[in-house]
Amino acid sequence: MKIYDISQEIFGAVIYPGDPVPKKKAVLSLENGDPCNLTQIELGSHTGSHADAPSHFLKNAKTVDQMDLKKCIGPCSVVSMKGTISASDLAFVLKNKISRLLIKGDILLSNDAAKILSSIPIDLIGIEGLSVGDPQNPEEVHLTLLKKEIVILEGLVLKEIPDGEYFLAAQPLKMQGLDGSPIRPVLLKF
Repeated sequence: MKIYDISQEIFGAVIYPGDPVPKKKAVLSLENGDPCNLTQIELGSHTGSHADAPSHFLKNAKTVDQMDLKKCIGPCSVVSMKGTISASDLAFVLKNKISRLLIKGDILLSNDAAKILSSIPIDLIGIEGLSVGDPQNPEEVHLTLLKKEIVILEGLVLKEIPDGEYFLAAQPLKMQGLDGSPIRPVLLKF
């Protein structure tokens, strides 16, 4: 079995404009004579590789601790694409009954493509970029997907991953009431 780590390192991660920069501070240190090392961390809920919960864009929607973990774990397809992804570009998802799709490359998911995904039984979509939506209007695509409780993974590192079929494990941290969570996603190839 081969394991591919497709996450960003948190403290070196590219940060979405306006999001908090991650910080760490030693609270206890063996070097200072303390009985152990203990670090305090500060970061945004969408730092590095992360999952968006429906509550990220929807009022009274599920928070990250309420997300269905079955959607975050299971068979997935990695596919290289570039540019603006249209609805017709995703016809293969329907044809092949893909339930988890990771898109490798610099892409922009159109709202028509998001509508196609939300009309089929897909559990998860993941991308390398910082936002699945257009930077000028990120709400539209997010709303289309999150209304159907499709898990959105953003900030993945896929450039070294060959296109193909894998087993994905990308669980968010169990943090009550939050709109998103950092993840450490891995792909398994048996």
